[in-house]
Amino acid sequence: MALVLHSGAGNKNAFKALIAAEYSGVKVELTKDFEMGVSNKTPEFLKMNPLGKVPVLETPDGPVFESNAIARYVARLKDDNPLLGSSRIEQAHVEQWIDFAATEVDPGVAMYLYPRLGYIPYVHTTEETAIASLKRSLGALNTHLASNTYLVGHSVTLADIVLTCNLYHGFARILTKSFTADFPMYFWTMVNQPNFKKVMGDVKQAESVPPVQKKAAPPKETKPKDVKKEAPKPKVVEAPAEEEAPKPKPKNPLDLLPPSKMILDDWKRLYSNTKTNFREVAIKGFWDMYDPEGYSLWFCEYKYNDENTVSFVTLNKVGGFLQRMDLCRKYAFGKMLVVGSEPPFKLKGLWLFRGQEVPKFVMDEVYDMELYEWTKVDISDEVQKERVNAMIEDQEPFEGEALLDAKCFK
Repeated sequence: MALVLHSGAGNKNAFKALIAAEYSGVKVELTKDFEMGVSNKTPEFLKMNPLGKVPVLETPDGPVFESNAIARYVARLKDDNPLLGSSRIEQAHVEQWIDFAATEVDPGVAMYLYPRLGYIPYVHTTEETAIASLKRSLGALNTHLASNTYLVGHSVTLADIVLTCNLYHGFARILTKSFTADFPMYFWTMVNQPNFKKVMGDVKQAESVPPVQKKAAPPKETKPKDVKKEAPKPKVVEAPAEEEAPKPKPKNPLDLLPPSKMILDDWKRLYSNTKTNFREVAIKGFWDMYDPEGYSLWFCEYKYNDENTVSFVTLNKVGGFLQRMDLCRKYAFGKMLVVGSEPPFKLKGLWLFRGQEVPKFVMDEVYDMELYEWTKVDISDEVQKERVNAMIEDQEPFEGEALLDAKCFK
């Protein structure tokens, strides 16, 4: 009896066994015309897996379910299969990365993708947690792949197969190029291997993040109509109602502040156009323009710097923060420094805001704000004033440490 894999085509969990079979020279047949929700609910299927989940491998000795167990079974059909590792320590490392793919990567992709596809309820804070968790996992993977082409040894193992399959829907459906910009070419190296390509075909990366699926409004209850008929009332011709003018949008409270002598766009232009003699031109120009009555300066320090152990994850953290600050671009200018040559990296920032406080609408809308300690700059203190200069200038070393990166919000 040939091995029969019960699953629909395109199932990333079924890919694991099919790719392992290609490497191992084992024949595995994929069932034809498998219909999810129908084929997996039949009595015959439920005898093989009472949960009704796919894939299931039908073997001469009985069924096997759970995709990683199926892939292991297929690989073990070949004696001394290098997919499983060539020594005891390699075998342990193969199992280690399979567990990593199952417990770290797979849940991160699922919790980011599934709510946007409407499979489970969408919650913004849950998505942010999923993104952070996934980036942390990819950061750990980055560290390993900095000096390794494959997860274990010098060739493809079952660990590479399982991890690549668990990343498949992420890359194909939600992880855009901007998300994976700092991720090595590992995934593309794997999916372009001939045995992967036979099963997966050509893989294309997602161009955009799927929009959140909106739930349809529940139908309104219809009240039973009164059976009694009333005598028809004479029609009253009413004058056409005047069309109500659209209500103006409420103004941002910052637009209601007294006019300031500082024109923010002039400062941003000066900052961008100054290429030489930055201190003499841009810094001097800033203080000449600065209006302490119309604007305020703020230092921010990240509260959880001990978490910043992976460089690209830390840089992405800052990039995401600046993207979310876009709603206040009209009212703010900012510098964010990533300080240190070795982890943990420190995040320090300088922000110029319209008004005398950190804008309330920013505190309400940008969740990152709560992750920083905010301190108002006392410009009468020359030490603080010089710190402002150093941050605007990207001075290095900064407070005795190298700069990993400096980003500007303008």
